[in-house]
Amino acid sequence: MADAPLMVVDAAGLVTGWSREAEQRFGVATADVMGMLVMDVLARDSLRPSETAEGTAADGLRLEPLGATGWAFHNVPVGGDPDALLDSVLLEVLFTQVRVHTYVLDPEFRVLRISDASGDRDLDENARLRGQAFRDVCPFRDPEEVEAVLRELMRTGVPVMDRQYEARPHAFAGGRHAFEVTAFRLRTGRAARLDAEDSDLGLLVFTRDVTEQARSRDRGRALEAVRGTVGRTLDIEATCRDLIDALVPDFVDVGAVEVVDTVLRGDTQPPGPLGRDVPLHRAAYAGSNVPAHPIGDVRAVPHGTPFQRTLTDLRTRVVPLDGATWLDADPARARSIREVGAHTLLLAPITLRGSVLGLLTFYRCGDSDPFTEEDVPVVQAMASRTALGIDNARRYIHEYTIASALQRRLMPQRTVPQPAVETDSLVLPGVGPAVWFDTIALSGARTALVIGEVYECGIQGATVMGQLRTVVHALAALDLEPDELLARVYDTAARLAEERMQLPEDDPLHREALEGSCTYAVYDPFAGTCTLASAGHTAPLVVEPDGSVKVIEVVAGPLLGATEREPVAAVSFPLAEGSMVALHTSAVDRYAVPGEAMSRALSSPERSLQEICDAIAYALPDTPELRGAAVLLARARAMPSDRYATWELPYDKTAPATARRLTSKTLADWQVGADTGEATELIVSELVTNAVRYGSPPVKLRLILDRGLTCEIRDSSSTAPYMKYAGAVDEGGRGLFIISQLASLWGTRFASEGKIVWSEQTIPHREGPAVGEGGEDGEGDDGDSPAGRGSAE
Repeated sequence: MADAPLMVVDAAGLVTGWSREAEQRFGVATADVMGMLVMDVLARDSLRPSETAEGTAADGLRLEPLGATGWAFHNVPVGGDPDALLDSVLLEVLFTQVRVHTYVLDPEFRVLRISDASGDRDLDENARLRGQAFRDVCPFRDPEEVEAVLRELMRTGVPVMDRQYEARPHAFAGGRHAFEVTAFRLRTGRAARLDAEDSDLGLLVFTRDVTEQARSRDRGRALEAVRGTVGRTLDIEATCRDLIDALVPDFVDVGAVEVVDTVLRGDTQPPGPLGRDVPLHRAAYAGSNVPAHPIGDVRAVPHGTPFQRTLTDLRTRVVPLDGATWLDADPARARSIREVGAHTLLLAPITLRGSVLGLLTFYRCGDSDPFTEEDVPVVQAMASRTALGIDNARRYIHEYTIASALQRRLMPQRTVPQPAVETDSLVLPGVGPAVWFDTIALSGARTALVIGEVYECGIQGATVMGQLRTVVHALAALDLEPDELLARVYDTAARLAEERMQLPEDDPLHREALEGSCTYAVYDPFAGTCTLASAGHTAPLVVEPDGSVKVIEVVAGPLLGATEREPVAAVSFPLAEGSMVALHTSAVDRYAVPGEAMSRALSSPERSLQEICDAIAYALPDTPELRGAAVLLARARAMPSDRYATWELPYDKTAPATARRLTSKTLADWQVGADTGEATELIVSELVTNAVRYGSPPVKLRLILDRGLTCEIRDSSSTAPYMKYAGAVDEGGRGLFIISQLASLWGTRFASEGKIVWSEQTIPHREGPAVGEGGEDGEGDDGDSPAGRGSAE
């Protein structure tokens, strides 16, 4: 019959049973000890003298587990050691507690004793495992690494604390397992010298299953990786790639992100579940070389699959793949799943404010842990982070699309042919400051070349660009000199900046300074010169017919919108036939100096302008600062000699008749219709009459046939005519009014000596003008020839 227990302790460590032997040994009555903590009772016993009143040695204690209800303490003789009682109790607790497995190993790492928390005497684990190698008892994935650590512990005595190791694959059910190992060296005696090798008894090793803690840490690390990488760009596909790169292969084996196709174009999704036939665009994929669908594939998800259900009920779900019948609805995906050995699928909708933006698809394969419900909240947080990144990028794309469309609509849609200049342009792709350029037809066959930029992006930059471009067009029609025109553009920019300052302080635009630049140049084919002025813009390049490239030295004024104003000076330089002017935005400036990539592309002026634009695009590097940059090329050509005629008229009352006769003869040679010819003769007569009556000699007449029919009368007076309305009985005062009715446009521009009054008529469709044979200026045979350049006296 087994000996009766000395005392009984419950699972909480409280005394629930007390024998007469316990009263005698501890000197505490049963009524006083019931409910006390067992450690208080044992401390009382360990502090008493080593010899009892009868002179016998104190007994030790042996613990016997009573299942889940507690322990029974029995007397065991232990000699005369006063510490044996507490040591015995501690060892018993150590080897019978549940959560930590305890191993005593000999110096060769063989098992001497192992903890047994079952309390089943019929399952003697110590007898079965004693003498086996520790690496065989505890199935580590890399036992050599563990034994190397234990050998170092035996050598140095430094404890091993909380080292984590993985178990062998398939050693336990439910996927991969992890152990936390703590180990101490065992030596004889508490005061044994550390360098006494013969005192080593072995090792005390504690192992604890930390699989759930490890999985929790893995989830936390994966979520932190997503938070640290996803959402850093304003590109939807880059955001999706960042998510997959953060998770594959550390958290998932195979991953894919699919985005609603219209979201990639910046459109807004309506709230609610995704429609059945709405296509998804595969934006990112990683983890396998055999994807069911490649990146860039656009398709609707198959009906009757978890993918369709997830996009309908908007719930994250874990889907076991073993024996899944729904795979028949998606053969391509079923084939890919079999090839990668996937066993679990996790699906999460990418939603924001109730709208579906896309779908996350994660797989785990082979010996990886299957997805569980504990993974769902973490993946939902990842999906939310991804949704924010996608939506921010979508908003940017939406605004960029609007701004780009607005800017494109505000820029010239096609190159307008000019009589004496050939133009072409280059706009590099990408997002940058709002830029614009123009070729504007001016009176007298002249052409204005304009390029400018506003140093802000988006809709606001495009809006300001459109305002400034409209102002330049309106001022160009007034025939202002480049410096005078830019002075008025400065005034407009200052007013726009002032309007910004008057916005409410909480308006973001209130804090944005308006800054821009502009270059305005005018090419005159008759004078062979180009005159330009710059408002803070980069200096243009001129390419000579021989291919040499030089920078035009121009004193640039302050930026548009600057608070301080300075006078802008215009510079004029000769532009020979075949020469080329290159106006460019500021981003191109560092590549535009002679010897750089752009200059090399410009150094072959014999090529077409389109080929030169292509060469510039190929030569410039693909850097963010060049995105959206622009280049405007203009090649000078001589005015065709058969398209104009110039005469000096007598400064007397015969001048109008002479002008009408010369005009009639020239228009007949140009095959201009009779109606247009009669109107032109009347216009010329009125302009010449005014010049003779109110102007100063010499008086010159020029006819130009290009976009329309232009008549120019030049005299030395600087007094500009103005139109007035004559009364019913007035004999004069109707000349300019008649001209305004007959001509499409008319105006006055001032030259270095005097002024030029001009008119322009639209010519109806005709077969084409006759080509005159007149020579160069002053070389005509007589004043009556259609291209005569001499005196008409």
